[in-house]
Amino acid sequence: MTDTAISTGTTESVDEFAARARAWLAENMPRIDPGDPPFAVRAEGASWERAKELQKQLHRGGFAGICFPREYGGLGLDPAYQKAFDKECRDYEMPLILNTPSFTICAATLLDEGSEEQKRDRISAAIRGEEVLCQLLSEPNGGSDLAGVITRADRRDGTWIINGAKTWSTSAFAADYGLMLARTDWTVPKHEGLTMFLVPLDSPGITMRRIKEVNGNEEFCEEFFDGLELGDDAVVGEVNGGWAVASRQLFHERRAVGGGSEFGSGNGAENAQEMPPDHVGLAEATGQADDPRIQDLAGRALARRIVKEQLIEHVSRAVTDGSLPPTGGTLIRLFHAEITELEVDTALAIAGTAGVIDDGAGLLDISVRYLSRQTGSLGGGTSEMARNVIGERILGFPREFAADRGVPFNQVKRGKS
Repeated sequence: MTDTAISTGTTESVDEFAARARAWLAENMPRIDPGDPPFAVRAEGASWERAKELQKQLHRGGFAGICFPREYGGLGLDPAYQKAFDKECRDYEMPLILNTPSFTICAATLLDEGSEEQKRDRISAAIRGEEVLCQLLSEPNGGSDLAGVITRADRRDGTWIINGAKTWSTSAFAADYGLMLARTDWTVPKHEGLTMFLVPLDSPGITMRRIKEVNGNEEFCEEFFDGLELGDDAVVGEVNGGWAVASRQLFHERRAVGGGSEFGSGNGAENAQEMPPDHVGLAEATGQADDPRIQDLAGRALARRIVKEQLIEHVSRAVTDGSLPPTGGTLIRLFHAEITELEVDTALAIAGTAGVIDDGAGLLDISVRYLSRQTGSLGGGTSEMARNVIGERILGFPREFAADRGVPFNQVKRGKS
């Protein structure tokens, strides 16, 4: 490939960029064994500090924020340059935990919907490795109905006063700012009375607690807002226009969950529990490599893995050229969830009892991973909601009935009312 970037002020071809990245990575970034990558525990602060140091190194070398505009600290290059860099960096330790949600979701959303000040300050700080961004969307009683949030933002004496709670906030304990959706008008239908805020997480009025999952992980958090005060500069987009911002945020999340975002900070071997299982190696380790049934199971999972990579490429290209609407990223998100479950189920089926008993074979992590197999079906909205989006916004099917559509939110029955 020899095409040059358009409207970026560079004449460096993709091939030349890749060659320069290859030389720089070899001299400046820690080399790893992709088959045995370092384990970054997302629930530990040390992992985030390490990721920020790696990001700072990328920034010093001129390889940070490749697809973010120059005016906000990036390089302003075409996604082809990011893909080339991703290919070159797979044998090196990269700040992968910063990708989601900081870069591929929150920074990407600010790029689309934020003010000039928010883009200039927050995106550039993230690219420099100085700050981490997170999402503050889900609520304890909200389920999958994001538009039904009841965290409230009241206007008093020129200040926004926030009261309420959020939950399942990914890596919020490590973040500096969060994108928070709150209700600012209760007299209009639920989608119309929302506003998105950019919240400094060290502000008075915020209490944060870690959530312990069934597998022992404590990456997720819940936050309680008690009289949190924010200025107008915290509003992202328009007052009462928060649903448009949230919709764009969900667009980026669905692309990120499926692996189709161009805003990541590198790519490569991820944490052991996030990598696709080595089904062939597992079959060999359990003495079943010649079993036709096991070969069929492994082959089915591997085939879908290949299809996923092709789907990411196809959908990303189609959304870019307009042949699919922006919601097309939901196709990637849904397939990612389904293949994740298949991959984990297949690994446990091959491991059998060795995957659930600590017999020294080192396969117990398969069952631990099985405990969280459903997370892919929940992130970025449930898979059921993803199917609705595909049916209604891509295929043009009639919208699903909703009893609260068009009803002022203060008249909507909630809970036991």
